[in-house]
Amino acid sequence: MLKMWLLRLHRWITLVLSIPLAVLIVTGLILSVEPIVTGAEPGIVTADTLNAVLAKHDPQGNARMLMVRAYDGTASIGGARRSDGLVHVDLASNERIESPGALAQFLMSSRRLHEHLIGGFGWLVTVSTVAMLGLILLGILMGLPRLTNSLSGWHKGTAWFLLPLLILSPLTGLLIALGVSFSAPLPRPVAGTAPIPITEAVRIVGAAYDLSRLSWIRPRGGVMLARLDDGGEMRVFAVTGDGLQPTARNWPRLLHEGNWASTVPALLNVVTSIALLLLITTGLWIWARRKLRRRPVRASSSAMAH
Repeated sequence: MLKMWLLRLHRWITLVLSIPLAVLIVTGLILSVEPIVTGAEPGIVTADTLNAVLAKHDPQGNARMLMVRAYDGTASIGGARRSDGLVHVDLASNERIESPGALAQFLMSSRRLHEHLIGGFGWLVTVSTVAMLGLILLGILMGLPRLTNSLSGWHKGTAWFLLPLLILSPLTGLLIALGVSFSAPLPRPVAGTAPIPITEAVRIVGAAYDLSRLSWIRPRGGVMLARLDDGGEMRVFAVTGDGLQPTARNWPRLLHEGNWASTVPALLNVVTSIALLLLITTGLWIWARRKLRRRPVRASSSAMAH
């Protein structure tokens, strides 16, 4: 009896939140391949290239952020205020462009949907993530299944064989949404000092790393930060006059995004996303098939009654 009620609750949660869950899973699948498809050839971005971009498109030195997409051959400059918007630049010609390339736009749109959905429905991301964990818990409480070569058997088998990965994905996503990083706070800047200019940060980062690995440079909490690929792991460094200082790892984000060690974690994320997509698809299919089977029975019963 309890198992029947758990199954009903499992089914109704999926039905009610099927659309946001599907959006999160599909965009998660797209973003899981991002570390694989965004690799760039070494040396195609240099400090001279980026400083030339800043000199031409931010001559007043008001930029608060520099994003680099070496795989796309573009960079974006963020102004002192959010309302200023982004200035997109082609790195090869150092000319302003309307928008980044198709792949970059596709990944950016997928990330925006994954993190905020549409309009004012960002709160639904957290609700859906909690619901996903609830669905997994309900599946566990229903006990070990009897595996068969059927739609239901594949649904249950996928869930149980990949259970650790399926738990890790929404759990780390929820921790990110709640701002939990399990890491030490950023180093405090010296009182009365301002973050170093972005042009100086570019020079310091470029002296230590190939700038083709750079993701962004921006200030946070009075400290200039740089995020870049450090041997397959996306690390955040504090950029100071003394050089680069690694900040504490944000393990929930690293695990969730699959960029903590070369391509293996990214492939695990792909497997997890495909499994989640298979689960929601087969779950809805099983429900729809049962509903369609019941209708003819009800129709024939009412006909016999007349």
